[in-house]
Amino acid sequence: MRQVLESCIQQWLVDEGSSVEYAEELEGSWAVRMRQETRDATTVWFAVGERSLRIEAYVMPLPEQSGSAYFQALRRNEGMWRVFFALDNEGGLLLRGRLPEAQVTPLELDLVLGEIYDMVEVSFRPLLRVSFPEREKSI
Repeated sequence: MRQVLESCIQQWLVDEGSSVEYAEELEGSWAVRMRQETRDATTVWFAVGERSLRIEAYVMPLPEQSGSAYFQALRRNEGMWRVFFALDNEGGLLLRGRLPEAQVTPLELDLVLGEIYDMVEVSFRPLLRVSFPEREKSI
């Protein structure tokens, strides 16, 4: 798994068409930073386990209007395949996923990264609007 992941990361970094602009291994996990249109960037964390690869990307902090934001995130989960919205320990929104070892292939990693990119593009601004309504005019 580690070799496949590291090979993909290197390919993303050298591909001029890729949104990946930076990657670094930190404490056994890989941080991969992607440029985004709706916000500056998203960092995707890949953690290699014994039998699976865990994936996580931070989306936003604890919403002021959490009920509306959580409802919207759960509705968006319905159409997702490889990653899903989840909560961190403080109530912030993340995208999380897990691939079993047999599914850690270059194609599947590309699809995971693409799904995270797309979900941030589609959901970030609407989630901000319902999460922080008093700031809506600046979003």
